[in-house]
Amino acid sequence: MVLPAQRTLPSGGQAGFTPGSASWLAKLGGLRNVVRQELVTRQLTEQLHDRFGPDARLRVLDAGCGQGTQLLRLARDGHQVTGLDPDPGTLAAAQQALTREPLAVQARVRLLQGEGGDCGRWFGPASFDVVLCHGVLMYLPDPEPLLAALARVLAPGGLLSVLARNGDALALRPGLAGDWGAALAAFDDDAYTNRLGLPTRADRRAVLARTLAELDVPVQAWFGVRVFTDQADDDAPLPSGPELSLLLDAEDRAGRTDPYRRVAALLHLVGVRP
Repeated sequence: MVLPAQRTLPSGGQAGFTPGSASWLAKLGGLRNVVRQELVTRQLTEQLHDRFGPDARLRVLDAGCGQGTQLLRLARDGHQVTGLDPDPGTLAAAQQALTREPLAVQARVRLLQGEGGDCGRWFGPASFDVVLCHGVLMYLPDPEPLLAALARVLAPGGLLSVLARNGDALALRPGLAGDWGAALAAFDDDAYTNRLGLPTRADRRAVLARTLAELDVPVQAWFGVRVFTDQADDDAPLPSGPELSLLLDAEDRAGRTDPYRRVAALLHLVGVRP
């Protein structure tokens, strides 16, 4: 059955995404988003299978679930998934997508409107085996309060998956576009304006890894996401089936291989609670 948004948690910093949510939803079928979602799926599935086995049925929180791409895939795999997001537009898109799923999948999903940073007021300690935080940190002035809140609801042995803008490669996009001023500024400042026209910020891998270690969720694996295709136009069409498959395999290989993964547009860090 479909469970609609039930309660609204107190508002907070993640509202920085809301002005761009309509533009984000319009870009979902584009090459850059398809690469992002597919690479994260491959990486996350590998980590879940390695950690819990392919037949595990897990309690998952997707904090900042957006349109629900990852939570629906996890629900199809048999996991019980709670999707939490403060933005009504993307949450409505997730709800609409959920109604198109089989009833068995719908029964495994809850969609709730609220801020991930307030999840400790709602969910008790150790409530989830897996917590996702994908594409959220860039809209927050400081990632630590949200990560601390998510770490508190993660069970012992649980897995925390974080996807963030890569501050160590922030100069690459403007540099390749010939925007030399922006490229030079990116070496010293983690703030930038994203393609939605929103003010955002990037995170450095070493800093995020240190924060997660301090929260007792040390990083066990990390990947790059979108090494080759980050410069693609927003309306770049998907290539044909065989070419898309090769493209995704190349991105997947680069996201696991140094030095390529170090200059990916996005960092995917996977931490594990002892």
